[in-house]
Amino acid sequence: QVQLVESGGGSVQAGGSLRLSCLASGFSISVTHMAWFRQAPGKMREGIAGMRAGGITYYADSVKGRFTISRDNPKNTMYLQMNDLRLEDTAMYYCAAARKALGGDWYAPDEYNYWGQGTQVTVSS
Repeated sequence: QVQLVESGGGSVQAGGSLRLSCLASGFSISVTHMAWFRQAPGKMREGIAGMRAGGITYYADSVKGRFTISRDNPKNTMYLQMNDLRLEDTAMYYCAAARKALGGDWYAPDEYNYWGQGTQVTVSS
């Protein structure tokens, strides 16, 4: 049974850091395309960081240089290190996994078959 469980969210002041984790079960993240998405109230779900099975990474312009996606294959866990957090980073954060090779853009939610329940990140001034 495929399962993704996010953790690490919380409240932080602007300029602070958080590290999100996504523990996967039922498949190996080392051979799976995965990504982090976020969704703020009233906004569409946004792809912010992706990692292909081969290790190539992608970032949305809004987080480039501040966020880093990584994975620990033995732990079957993906991470999102978030530095220099801003008010606009406040959102629910989700990890996602694709069952097969991506046919379109890495940041398109429709490319991913499995989703975690989300973890809330709140940035305050």
